[in-house]
Amino acid sequence: MKRQAGWVLVAALLAGCVQPGITPLPPTDSAAQVLTDASQTGGTLTSRAAAVNFLTVVQRVEPVAEAFCRSKHIGQRCDFQIVIDDRPGQPANAFQTIDKAGRPIIAFSLALIADARNADEIAFVMGHEAAHHILGHIPKQQQSALSGAMMAGILAAASGAGQDEVQQAQKLGAGLATRQFSKEYELEADAIGAEITFHAGYDPVIGTGFFDRLPDPGDHFLGTHPANRQRKALVAAVVAKLRGV
Repeated sequence: MKRQAGWVLVAALLAGCVQPGITPLPPTDSAAQVLTDASQTGGTLTSRAAAVNFLTVVQRVEPVAEAFCRSKHIGQRCDFQIVIDDRPGQPANAFQTIDKAGRPIIAFSLALIADARNADEIAFVMGHEAAHHILGHIPKQQQSALSGAMMAGILAAASGAGQDEVQQAQKLGAGLATRQFSKEYELEADAIGAEITFHAGYDPVIGTGFFDRLPDPGDHFLGTHPANRQRKALVAAVVAKLRGV
């Protein structure tokens, strides 16, 4: 996959490699102590704190996500590979994909890691992306796109459209079909992601704080994500249930 050219494996970071300008932690320096050096005003963390934040979250959340994945007997690989997308100019983003061997990958951009205000936000994002794989959203979207393209192509051909028009109809049909379920998939991933985050020892409700810094997609007809307030309310309900409230 082309994206892999710019990825830095977190496994390498955990093995001792660090980003330029980030001082390795001494043996007696805990993550909690480092995080006290971060901004006390709710702003972005220092670069060193952000790095520790991320690596600590990966160490705690990844085994929980993998155990959750295996418990669901989904028939897919559960050995998540966590990578950093270090291509220049990438926006704050995270995504889940699958490599050619079928291994699930969760990628974080450097901008997202730097923008996180606390470990809970990174943990929730990781839980959310892991949930997409556990719920099989990629193959489901692929199937939806294929079905939508086929149906649109058949209808266009039946109406007498030419080859180019049929191909355009297929592209449109595929896009509309994937958007039909995208909001539902995001909410499903939020719910399972909240559960993974909670069992890893983080607070999913605090983790949804990054929604407050994102443009609200609202309830647009062709939107791919639910309204931010809807997602936060869902996570709060899941956490309340887990806490027995």
